[in-house]
Amino acid sequence: MGKLFFHHVASAPQDSIFGLTALFEADPRPEKINLSVGQYRNDQLVTPVLESVKLAETFLQREEESKEYLPIAGDPSYINRVGALVFGDFFWAAEGKRICGVQALGGTGALRLGGEFLKQEVGERVAISDPTWPNHRGVFSRCGMVVEAYPYYDLRKNVQEFERMYQYLKNLTPGTIVILHPCCHNPTGADLSLDQWKVLLKLFKENGLLPFFDFAYQGLGRSIEEDAEAIRLFAAEGMEMLVACSQSKNFGLYSERVGALFVVTESEETQAAVMTKLQTIVRTNYSNPPRHGSSIIAHILSTPVLKQIWKQEVEAMNKRIERLRHRLVEELVPRSRQKDYRFLAQRVGMFCFTGLKKEEVVRLQKDFAIYMTMDGRINIAGLSDQNLTAVVHALIEVGA
Repeated sequence: MGKLFFHHVASAPQDSIFGLTALFEADPRPEKINLSVGQYRNDQLVTPVLESVKLAETFLQREEESKEYLPIAGDPSYINRVGALVFGDFFWAAEGKRICGVQALGGTGALRLGGEFLKQEVGERVAISDPTWPNHRGVFSRCGMVVEAYPYYDLRKNVQEFERMYQYLKNLTPGTIVILHPCCHNPTGADLSLDQWKVLLKLFKENGLLPFFDFAYQGLGRSIEEDAEAIRLFAAEGMEMLVACSQSKNFGLYSERVGALFVVTESEETQAAVMTKLQTIVRTNYSNPPRHGSSIIAHILSTPVLKQIWKQEVEAMNKRIERLRHRLVEELVPRSRQKDYRFLAQRVGMFCFTGLKKEEVVRLQKDFAIYMTMDGRINIAGLSDQNLTAVVHALIEVGA
């Protein structure tokens, strides 16, 4: 045997969320309930293929004539349609020429692409909310950036801390990149109001901060249009910024890994230069993106009948999440003697914190086969009319 090159490699820690899924799958108890992984579930607790997606795939199977490479920046039709979905038809038509749009490998790929570009061209300091999606820190650290966290949520009081957030951001060094959740804050579900976004916009303009929106849940908060309000507010004021978006949730295309990065610049000349840098990063990472998922989305958004079907499906997903959230509150509040769960009714999107302690989460898993992340975050879409009462009973039993 020749020289050994890999014997020194130590195991990396398992991903917290996907590790929980592995434990859940291995659990033999038939009553087990998974409230951890961030996927939408229907009433049968299955992640469905949307009808609009099936119809688009049928069309593509019949009409698609080639599987040739996409351009480095991705499918232009997909970028244009999603750009209009994110920024609004009017703004995209009027100002789209100064916006770089690049198809990415899901929302995570868009974040990584943006992080690499920012580290090379803008700066290395990035601020994420505390708490946030755990992969934010990992993605930007891997880009070589210096990551810090700004206050966002009080875990003891179960409230969003806007004043503390504002004061922290106010003291950031000009040029700092700030990661923002425009809707469905992950993991708290506690969103900012439009008035609070207006206050932040003024602060970002005056203090020279660069907004980077992580937009993964459009349509699963309040509505497709309302969920984009913060992004459109900043864009309308001429702010340079980045938006990473994902179509995993609102199109149910989790396994297709389709997303986009948009970089809003101050001019068409700047846009052209930035676009060359983004294309270079793509070319030296994965060359160009896959086409199936983007073709599905482009066809749906460019076909009025399919787009209307899709909008109705997104609205139905949204309503199911809200109905289950309110039923959970209605059953929990009158029975709980230790915790006040009324705050859950004010949350938005699939995720929210329950306020449970780690030892309570462990006991739920051990004694009741109910799985959630150790910080007490749950995915409301993992509930159903069949399992919700069992979840409430277990929460009460562990001291809730």
